[in-house]
Amino acid sequence: MEVRVLGPIEVCVAGSPVDAGAARQRAVLAVLAIEAGRPVSPGVLLERVWGADPPQRVRHNLHVYISRIRQLFAAAGAPGAVVRRSGGYVLDLPPGATDTGRFRDLVARAGAAPAERVRLLGEAIDLWRGEPLGGLPGEWAERERQAWQRRHVEAILQWAAAKRQAGDLDGAVEAMLRLSADHPYDEAVAVELMRTLAAGGQRARALDHYRAVRARFVDDLGTEPGSTLRQVHRELLSEEPLPPPATHRGPALLPSDAWGFTGREPQLARLDETLAGSAEQPTAVPIGLITGAPGVGKTTLAVHWAHRVAARFPDGQLYVNLRGFDPGGRTTAPADAVRRFLDALGVPATGVPQGLEAQAALYRSLISGRRMLVVLDNAHDADQVRPLLPGTSSVVVLVTSRNRLTGLVAIDGARPLTLDVMSRAESRELLQRRLGAERVQQEEEHAARVVTLCAGLPLALAIVAARAQESSFSLAALAGELGRAGRQLDSLDAGDSLTQVRAVFSWSYQALNPAGAHLLRLLGLHPGPDLGTRAAESLAGADVRAGLAELTRASLLIEHSPGRYTLHDLLRAYAMELISPADRPDEAFTRLADHYLHSAAAADRLLNPLRRASILALAEPAPGTTTDDAADPAAWFATERANLLAVLGRAAESGLERQTWQLAWAADSALDRLGHWPDLVGSWELALGATRDTRALAYAHRRLAHGFTLLGRDAEAEAQLREVLRLYEEADDLTGQAITHHSLSYMYDTRDDVERALHHSELALACSERAGNTEEVARALNAVGWCHGRLGDHARALTYCRKALVLIDPADHRTLADTWDSIGYAHHHLSEYDLAADAYRTALAMARRAEDRYLEATLLTHLGDTCVAAGDRKAAGAAWRPAVELLAAIDESAAATLSRRLADLGADHSMR
Repeated sequence: MEVRVLGPIEVCVAGSPVDAGAARQRAVLAVLAIEAGRPVSPGVLLERVWGADPPQRVRHNLHVYISRIRQLFAAAGAPGAVVRRSGGYVLDLPPGATDTGRFRDLVARAGAAPAERVRLLGEAIDLWRGEPLGGLPGEWAERERQAWQRRHVEAILQWAAAKRQAGDLDGAVEAMLRLSADHPYDEAVAVELMRTLAAGGQRARALDHYRAVRARFVDDLGTEPGSTLRQVHRELLSEEPLPPPATHRGPALLPSDAWGFTGREPQLARLDETLAGSAEQPTAVPIGLITGAPGVGKTTLAVHWAHRVAARFPDGQLYVNLRGFDPGGRTTAPADAVRRFLDALGVPATGVPQGLEAQAALYRSLISGRRMLVVLDNAHDADQVRPLLPGTSSVVVLVTSRNRLTGLVAIDGARPLTLDVMSRAESRELLQRRLGAERVQQEEEHAARVVTLCAGLPLALAIVAARAQESSFSLAALAGELGRAGRQLDSLDAGDSLTQVRAVFSWSYQALNPAGAHLLRLLGLHPGPDLGTRAAESLAGADVRAGLAELTRASLLIEHSPGRYTLHDLLRAYAMELISPADRPDEAFTRLADHYLHSAAAADRLLNPLRRASILALAEPAPGTTTDDAADPAAWFATERANLLAVLGRAAESGLERQTWQLAWAADSALDRLGHWPDLVGSWELALGATRDTRALAYAHRRLAHGFTLLGRDAEAEAQLREVLRLYEEADDLTGQAITHHSLSYMYDTRDDVERALHHSELALACSERAGNTEEVARALNAVGWCHGRLGDHARALTYCRKALVLIDPADHRTLADTWDSIGYAHHHLSEYDLAADAYRTALAMARRAEDRYLEATLLTHLGDTCVAAGDRKAAGAAWRPAVELLAAIDESAAATLSRRLADLGADHSMR
């Protein structure tokens, strides 16, 4: 029996279709088939089949359809195919019983050998019987249809490339010509067709095709082809053999492989078996699990193996340090890890759904059917790992942990590998790799003593080797010093083989200069994942360049990128043990907090120059604090976000109330504009508990409400804004009331409750006029005008917006852009398209001066809409194409929607 959705929805028994029921029943079946093996909740089924907000009565219909589908499968010899589990309904069929599952499996198994790829990809392509989900209406069906059509196109492109590599072009040119006819504006299709034609000796025809594509782009869309297509054209003109197509796609997040890696051959072979074993159960996710004591080399082994097999995962390699045993207790939450993966997979921050479950579902969907490797390093427990597991057998997962993670083995089928210390032979080879064979052979006896005292622990051996490299000490002296130490790290008290690890750290620490030793102790106070040079200087209150260099040379600190450093978990624990009152840790952390606060505030001034100063005025930073120069504020916030939030959290824990609030304030604009809305909410929740100042409380409530609004948590947003309004009314703060009513207006407008939005915008106008605040009067006038336009009274909208223009500060480019956007909207709906286009172009100039990319994309979209309405499709394409490029980095869903409109625009134009 087989369920087919890559064409009309069918259930086939013995190769013959049987009646799959009415349209809604077939839709329910299609949802279950595409999600085969995964539970689908009734709510999701209702939304996908009946749309958003389905009537209550259709719940009964859903149960009826599920019952009929069960009867259908029972009659076909598959009773129990649809089961109810805790997460919802599951279509539980054997592997290959759905055409989508077979397609994913065939694409995933298409290996590196060209002939094998041709065969498997050809079988996958042959599964297509027409338009996926044929005849099924609804938004979900349309999204899935487009996604599967894109997978089909990508499979044909890979098949054609494999045919070229195999030297067998039979059928490839014809297939690519058909694909090009169906997708005349797809540059990837044009690239492959040109390469295929050239490989078949038809270079002139390939050049002719480029000229036709370029003319189509210029005439229909008002733009030149992209860089890849132009490069292939240049290669064809050069008459040199075309280079092979790139085999690597997707993210490559693996850390660098350790220089001098040695030994571990049996363990590498065991990991190879994880790949080979995936064929035993093709539908199961292959999971390798490396466990062992701290410092035993789990991460090094995992990363080395990952680099060895990376070529087998051309769709990318994902990596995250889950920090499961961070000495500060700050593990990487699954939600944070998923968001990092989504970011690496190209999902803009604004395209990330709310909640771990939805984020994990998006992550699994994006990697479904792709050949990828996921390395989950330093996990604490199985619960931290499970949300990060894919749902597709084409993705291999490798987990490392100090804990055994028995549940991951028992429930999820992970293949465990317990990593022990290195053998004496491997340990000696590691020393020899680091120090040179001659030196080790000259002091063979003492080298053996070092191996014994380091107990085969790779981290300890690496530290000893680094010390030997950086000093003139003999191995005899080093072994003697190592042997005299007798303390041990409590966290490494796991038996005789590890009792000397603290001795290694102690010995390396004692060999440091006083400034370097002081810096190492202070680095244990830093709660974030890494730090820059100036953050380290602020911790120490002095120049630390020499100290950082010394710690790096001694392998006590890792410079993972120029000027940025990480401290190994074990060394951080050791440093935290060593800290004493003489180091003045409270003063050091205050300087660190001031470093991030004042650096963030300076970056914020560049990002949002017209923003009002903090309600809680920033004091001068503590003596000894240095700050970063953030020439690119967005890039600075992207780099330092995790550190900034970690320091904010530690400041809240330490009772630094004023700095806690100020850090939330300093991070606010970046978290808002860059789309990190859960972090925005979290920071202001901490700030709420860190102040008793009425104005600061009101501001925190208002920004928290904004975050809730962005996350779609409207009830919580409204509750916060009502509390803000109460505080401002008690304080008789009219400007605060105006701002809050403006926020309420925005919230109701996003809900499409425009009448209430208008009410609050009018209240905002009244309050700001009574306060005599011209800036807020202008913003309120625009809001009132916008709401009138949304309600269809465009003449009144223009009246209000023109009044706003008179009052807006010429330097307030953002408010000017918003107001000209409102004016353009009104003119558009009055069919005054020339005036609308002029307004949008003026707004665009203001948005670009404000460096607001999302607003710029929105205005380009509006301008294109007006051009379409005016019948100027070429101008519309010229506006929409850069809008798509901007949205691709901000809002993937909006970019996809506009891209489809752009393609339809070109298709419509070509048929004229």
